[in-house]
Amino acid sequence: MKSKLSLTLLGLLIAIMALVACSGGGETADTPAESDETYIAVVSKGFQHQFWQAVKAGAEQAAEDYNVTITFEGPETESQVDKQVEMVQAALDKNPAALCLAALDTQALIPQLERAQEAGIPVIGFDSGVDSDIPVSTAATDNIAAAATAADKMAELIGGSGQVAVIVHDQTSRTGIDRRDGFVNRIESEYPDIEIVDIQYGGGDQLKSTDLAKAIIQAHPDLKGFFGANEGSIIGVLNAVSELGKEGEIVVIGYDSGQQQMDAIRNGVEAGAITQDPIGIGYKCVEAAVKALNGEDLPKEIDTGFHWYDASNIDDETIAPLLYK
Repeated sequence: MKSKLSLTLLGLLIAIMALVACSGGGETADTPAESDETYIAVVSKGFQHQFWQAVKAGAEQAAEDYNVTITFEGPETESQVDKQVEMVQAALDKNPAALCLAALDTQALIPQLERAQEAGIPVIGFDSGVDSDIPVSTAATDNIAAAATAADKMAELIGGSGQVAVIVHDQTSRTGIDRRDGFVNRIESEYPDIEIVDIQYGGGDQLKSTDLAKAIIQAHPDLKGFFGANEGSIIGVLNAVSELGKEGEIVVIGYDSGQQQMDAIRNGVEAGAITQDPIGIGYKCVEAAVKALNGEDLPKEIDTGFHWYDASNIDDETIAPLLYK
């Protein structure tokens, strides 16, 4: 009996050792740490808007073209700075070859960038930069120039005078700051008869932006124009205009695209908007990361471009590919 029991135990032990050997005893073979491909972590400002899905598509296309592996993630809302900090920490824990980052706050992520620098991990900014020289390059729209163009269009469409308001996604990210300042500074410097009566921050959340826009419209019955500085902001403005029955009374100018905004432009509720090139932003940030890893020189800023679009050119072959649904 003892002999048979010993043989049985020995068999079990051999089987267990075989299973451990097959499993590797740790990370699976398809984790970034053990992949033969170069792994690049991409941490976005968000994930909820169609804009970020378009950026993701561009990043994935670059990963395929350059034969690298990426992960793409972002917090549920663009107000979750702490959540993004945690995501960057977790990304660095995976020891990526490079980090692509669209920062929600120009200051909050500096310690993580310093950690990446110490580990020899090149950082590429995209969409929204940080107040640091650590990023090797940043692929983004010239948001100051783009928002200034929106201000020029607003002035033209309201006849150069009257009250206007602004809703911005935040006052901590580089995109929020630059789009606000680009619009406000152009109005204040070039159009003295236009008064900006209010600037509010909706965190890129369309429900919060709707409530803010409704309060502004109700507080300023003579309002002639409204600028929304990102997808969530402008959807909030459109919702407010619709709910208050102000279609055709307020000139609405937006930023980015998305189906609701495109429909509003076609229907005449929105005068027009600034489009970026979100697929290009995603592509160029991963491309820049690969070039940095190959030791190539990169410009500090990669201008990904912008265009004004309205009902007259929304279907043009130069504009349509830049709009996402």
